[in-house]
Amino acid sequence: MNRPPARTALSAPRLASLLLATLFTVATPPLQAQPAATDTPACTQDLPPARLYGFWELHLWPADGSPDQPVSTGAVLFEPHPEYPGSVRGSLSRSAPGNDRKAFVSGDVEDGEFNLDESADGVTMDAVWVGAPRDCGRELAGDRLPAEGRAASEPVLRFLLRRRPGW
Repeated sequence: MNRPPARTALSAPRLASLLLATLFTVATPPLQAQPAATDTPACTQDLPPARLYGFWELHLWPADGSPDQPVSTGAVLFEPHPEYPGSVRGSLSRSAPGNDRKAFVSGDVEDGEFNLDESADGVTMDAVWVGAPRDCGRELAGDRLPAEGRAASEPVLRFLLRRRPGW
């Protein structure tokens, strides 16, 4: 039987693999220990609206109180804002003394700051939420402030929104 002579040249796929491996070895700096994701400021600076979509657990407590003793709990649903592509709109439902409260909300994260407007009737602003993403966008935390002209009716509250698993 005649056997073909042994090849000394590399096949095209193998040659391409070797070249790519060589390029990446030369161009890629050695791996170094990276900070944990929660410590990386870049993961929270720009939070696109799509990262806000879904259900969030809500906890509110007095500014001088403890998050372990919320005065109100509930949920927020964020969806795409139909009029402002860089924003979200949604609904809020939470416990309150005597009855539950429902409200419309809309807001965004810009330059690392979370801003949200709250309105019970969809027209008059009741509160403004100002905070920042934490834990690479899995949490939003800050202050819920009464809207201008409503200071006497509502106290300043701290808030924590925690993303529900599965969204």
